Amino acid sequence: MKHITFYLDFISPYAWLAFERLPEALVDLSYSVEYRPVLLGALLQQHANPGPAGIAPKRAWTYRHVTWLGHAQGTPLQMPARHPFNPLPLLRQALACSDDGSINRYVAGTVLRHVWQGGHDALDPERLAALAADLAEQIRTGQDANSDGPKALLRANTQAAQATGVFGVPAFGVDGKVFWGLDSLPMLRAYLEGDAWFDGAGWNAVSQLPSGLPAKS
Repeated sequence: MKHITFYLDFISPYAWLAFERLPEALVDLSYSVEYRPVLLGALLQQHANPGPAGIAPKRAWTYRHVTWLGHAQGTPLQMPARHPFNPLPLLRQALACSDDGSINRYVAGTVLRHVWQGGHDALDPERLAALAADLAEQIRTGQDANSDGPKALLRANTQAAQATGVFGVPAFGVDGKVFWGLDSLPMLRAYLEGDAWFDGAGWNAVSQLPSGLPAKS
């Protein structure tokens, strides 16, 4: 059985789409999944990447694209009332349900649906209170979204993801390899099925490819 680490930030519509798509994409395979919330902004900042929302035409395209993808794959997806937004309250709320930085599928799904279904404001105080109530049975004793524990877990998760080579979400880590994006799910499946391409030059050849761009001074 292979173990998959699913890196996600609730701000990402692709993370929601991948969360819903994953069981079908990997049907009949033997695997386990742990969900690890990370701060996408920190991953992007490490590589001076403004993200889709930082480029006006790409922002508009991304929102159209994910809405269409939700329609195409049968996943309910409505853009929240404001996007992007500060995901820290949601990330910390989810990690208040964790002892070690991983959350279960129920917690991940509950927070993702809070953001991506209904077209509401993800940070509306009344909705955040309702979210905390929905997760009450999962929250660890003495923890909440403002506790030091979830803050430390988020920081540790994000740093560990960066060290592993994660640069965006959703990302799937398995056997030291990182698969990025919703559209990497067929590739992930092929790896789990034992496709020989991953044992030959296919996976590693790109590391030997020289860049044609001038070196940074």
